[in-house]
Amino acid sequence: MLLHLILKDLKIEMRSKEIIASMFIFGLSVTLIFALAFQVAPVMIHTFAPGLLWVVILFTSVLGLNRLFSLEREEHALWSWVTAPVDRGLVYIAKVISALIFVLISVILFIIPFFIFLNLPTEFSFFQFGLILLLGTGSIVSIGCLISGITLQAGLRDVLIPILLFPSASPVAIAATKCTGFLFENKPLTTWNFWLLILASFFVIFSLFGYLVFNKIVEE
Repeated sequence: MLLHLILKDLKIEMRSKEIIASMFIFGLSVTLIFALAFQVAPVMIHTFAPGLLWVVILFTSVLGLNRLFSLEREEHALWSWVTAPVDRGLVYIAKVISALIFVLISVILFIIPFFIFLNLPTEFSFFQFGLILLLGTGSIVSIGCLISGITLQAGLRDVLIPILLFPSASPVAIAATKCTGFLFENKPLTTWNFWLLILASFFVIFSLFGYLVFNKIVEE
């Protein structure tokens, strides 16, 4: 059942190409703005690059989260969650995985222009960088999917999601920025594994918490 729910979101996105395209264009635009803004101070770019990267990822994720749950809302498919004989927690997990796939694809698409435009060195472990992106993005998505489910019936949903997501995900953004900064400085993993554990903890805790409470959220 979980696989079918994920494939449903992936097939819808493959047909429309709305979520990934909008996130990629937005991320690329913000990256270009940062590159032009810091052009007069190239030394500062290396210092602020980790924070800028996660600001772009955080803002980009909002676009995907807004659209991901809106599909059921626009098609009046919410009652199917209530009447269907499935574990509603699986719906939440499927949404987290689908959103994570969409956000990671958009990040991969604009991460190369990010390094090119900001003229950043790439002398670091790509495996560790991928792990940071996975855990950081997964933490943001797990929090965002929970907030999207809670605000699904709200009239000002598009406004409430970023208002609730940004302060809730700020510890994740801080930890991810710390990890990325230490990685760009080629510091050994033992010096910043604490921040990596924070990202993993947020990812696991909010994924499990959302799985447990999503049934109640759907009924409300």
